[in-house]
Amino acid sequence: MHPSFISANLALWKVHWKHGWRKAVLWFRFLGWKEYSLLLLVNVLLVINDLCFELFQGMVKTFTFIIYNTNLNIYAMSLKYSTTTADRLDWDEMINLVRKLEQDKNYKFALFIALGSFWGLRVNDMKALVWEDVLDKDEITIVEHKTGKKRLIPIKTALKKFIKDCYNHINPVSLRSPLFISQKGTVYSTQRLNVVLKEIKEKYKLNIKNFSCHSLRKTFGREVYNQNLGLGEQALVMLMDIFNHSSIAVTKRYIGLRQEEVAKSYEALSF
Repeated sequence: MHPSFISANLALWKVHWKHGWRKAVLWFRFLGWKEYSLLLLVNVLLVINDLCFELFQGMVKTFTFIIYNTNLNIYAMSLKYSTTTADRLDWDEMINLVRKLEQDKNYKFALFIALGSFWGLRVNDMKALVWEDVLDKDEITIVEHKTGKKRLIPIKTALKKFIKDCYNHINPVSLRSPLFISQKGTVYSTQRLNVVLKEIKEKYKLNIKNFSCHSLRKTFGREVYNQNLGLGEQALVMLMDIFNHSSIAVTKRYIGLRQEEVAKSYEALSF
């Protein structure tokens, strides 16, 4: 750019600052219309650039505010649910509950509680089951939705018969139908399953504080441990692998073993 043009541009802004645009335009007519027009164009572009920059800054602040609040809400939700724990059922109480639900012709939830407790599946894997996966089978292969791990689960004869009885009473449309369909014809949401389990807890006066879908997985874990006490720590290692936990300590807390150990240490004290 020519030095005289740069000087004229600086002078224009100086005159504009002191006297306003009208005098600045009159003062610069001697430049000639080409240079004068170009000068005005440059300054218009500078103004547009400033406006765009301010707009961009405003957008950045807005998006930063939105992202910050979204993360804050997610963090708050994680804190909320981290303090809400699911408790386990004693095995005998779970079996009695399944029998009572069966007697009351609530076959879907009798089956849901039975399979959840016998197989220890996460709720999303439970909801993905269809009848042809489980009916008249000696074993079932599950690919876990969360981890992608494959699990081969044997189906005991008594449980196999129970599944068949539930199938006959529920009478689904086809073998490709999901096991746990609501009256609306859609698979139960996790939220709805938890609501129904809470209703079941109240109706049958269960000895459990927080009864949810996750309670069934914990019930499974504690019964597996109880049935393998002779294995000692190997039973915990096996459960740690099944649950995909990072350590044995996590598994002990998960199945309620650690809490009982702590309680016993207090009970051992005498006065």
